[in-house]
Amino acid sequence: MTTLLAERAPTAATDLERRTPRWEYPALAVLLIGTAVAYLWNLSANGWANSFYAAAVQAGSVSWKAFFFGSSDAANSITVDKTPLSLWPMELSVRVFGLSSWSMLLPQVLIGVASVALLWATVRRNFGASAGLLSGLALALTPVAALMFRFNNPDALLVLFMVAAAWAMTRAVADGRWRWLLLTGGFIGLGFLTKQLQVLLVVPALALTYLIAGPPKLGKRIAQLFAAGGAMLAGAGWWVLIAELWPADDRPYFGGSQNNSIIELTLGYNGLGRLNGEESGSVGPGGELPAGGNGMWGSTGIGRLFEPAQGGQIAWLIPAALLLLVAGLVLRGRSARTDPQRAALILWGGWLLVTGLVFSFMKGIFHQYYTVALAPATAVLAGAGAVLLWRERERLWVRATLALTVGATVATAWMLLSRSSSFQPWLRWTLLAAGTVTALALLVRLPHRLELVAAAAAVLIGLAGPLAYTADTLATGHAGPIPSAGPNAKGGFGFGPGGGHGPGGGNRGDGGNGPGMPPGNARGTMPGGPMDGNGNATPNGTTSDAPTSANRSENRMGGAAGGLMSASTPGATLTALLTAEGDEYTWVAATVGSNSAAGYQLATELPVMPIGGFNGSDPSPTLAQFQRYVADGEIHYFLGSGENGMRGGQSNTSSEITAWVTEHFTAQEVDGVTVYDLTAPKS
Repeated sequence: MTTLLAERAPTAATDLERRTPRWEYPALAVLLIGTAVAYLWNLSANGWANSFYAAAVQAGSVSWKAFFFGSSDAANSITVDKTPLSLWPMELSVRVFGLSSWSMLLPQVLIGVASVALLWATVRRNFGASAGLLSGLALALTPVAALMFRFNNPDALLVLFMVAAAWAMTRAVADGRWRWLLLTGGFIGLGFLTKQLQVLLVVPALALTYLIAGPPKLGKRIAQLFAAGGAMLAGAGWWVLIAELWPADDRPYFGGSQNNSIIELTLGYNGLGRLNGEESGSVGPGGELPAGGNGMWGSTGIGRLFEPAQGGQIAWLIPAALLLLVAGLVLRGRSARTDPQRAALILWGGWLLVTGLVFSFMKGIFHQYYTVALAPATAVLAGAGAVLLWRERERLWVRATLALTVGATVATAWMLLSRSSSFQPWLRWTLLAAGTVTALALLVRLPHRLELVAAAAAVLIGLAGPLAYTADTLATGHAGPIPSAGPNAKGGFGFGPGGGHGPGGGNRGDGGNGPGMPPGNARGTMPGGPMDGNGNATPNGTTSDAPTSANRSENRMGGAAGGLMSASTPGATLTALLTAEGDEYTWVAATVGSNSAAGYQLATELPVMPIGGFNGSDPSPTLAQFQRYVADGEIHYFLGSGENGMRGGQSNTSSEITAWVTEHFTAQEVDGVTVYDLTAPKS
């Protein structure tokens, strides 16, 4: 640690590229290997993670059409409610290694390690080896990053592409070559294919950075930015064009849309609807929040990122990042227009500010794990900013800023740790005492060795809270659609073991759960699949007889049939019934909602039709289409769902189908699930 902090300041940006301290690559190897080992440890405890995406991975591993479109089932009835690129690495891994929790999540871990490595490479170009390593370490230890780099949501790959775009822009600022601008746009385009419009939150920072600091004259800089925009459109548009031009009757329905359109999905449910809350097909009402700001997805406002649901995920270093950003810009204020360090501060600072403000004030669906998009910028501003100021510590105001940064970081950690009073209660007191001494030490000039000790203590103090939360995250299985890192936070919202939370926010008398959601201990995620006796999800479709808290929580959300926030958990008898003649049907079964369908599909590895998509509100299939499938003998069973259709959609197709099946077919109970044999109508 002291060796890192003792690195001499470079005299020019090119020195950073030429000089490689002897300790840098061994330290990098320790960082990357340590990250990989930590993320791989206990990986299978996450089971199927988010069963909604796990089912799509299974489908894409056996059907190339399902692979291309991101279908929820191999028979291609409907897609997930995102563009499909995030599924492709997992599907390829499953094709190679077979279907299991480990093979599905392995690519996510590798994406996490790659993100840390690329962040190091980006930061060291302008700030040196110490800054690069500290930034990479801060990213790896961010709790929400440790969560999402072991999970199958799209956010892991999204972060990698955003960091890659920042890396390419850093190269563009260095030499002004067209290829770096085109590569920047291409990475943003691939980010769009990963999670649609969210990737655009970093575009203002990228564009402003090059507009200010790009080496060419202004006219050429503007032209290059337009070229980057063209590359962005090309990187995303090739798939969108194919998907839109593909005949609708020969491809799956675009899940999440109300009119079977990827454009509508992009601009509506996954686009502007997230900002204004008007999301057709959503699980609940959007729009203006009630008085006081608490709504379906928590409260909006400048403090949203520090609220109980989000704070422990990302907020640890945000105050430090903002303070160091301002101080760094002041230090580089009189530098040349093309100064690479100031350009980097503009890039990462713009990333943090734009993304943070959008997350703070968006009125639509907002989940705490979205904050992983803030992790790279926060890590860089904290790591590189600290190194930048450390090299100028002979100035009194710089030492005061460093001391203030330590104080703000300790205050933030105290607040966050106080919300989990039973979690390592000694830690906040230790940080308070050590932080006070360290802040005072940074204020005065000390002998060199003592300065290094104070600096090392500041780094350890800043990372201690995130490290504790990350360790807890790695030791705990997570599953379900809304995962959350770290221990239960007082005033947060959630239910079920493993870190997950349901919609809601603030201090609520119902335990912090959203409207209509059951109370729970908020420790973990909604179980996304079968659980073993320890409450961990199991990928093989088996269940334990032990009445774990996970199983109890799942039963409240629809029982074995699953529901909106939990996957179905078919017993051995039902699984055998579904697979007995499964190969003779296009769909072995149909049920309302993707999560209900996912558990059956993962247990049988056969296509199960998720009527209405994730929320059960998409108009797919229509009643007439479903009746035709049944008449043609393409669907064997209809399985009663824990929820007969969801709120928010414009369609009641799922309710119509359920009513028709109930009227014309006989129900039987199998392992706690209502089953209708669609090949045997009532006489």
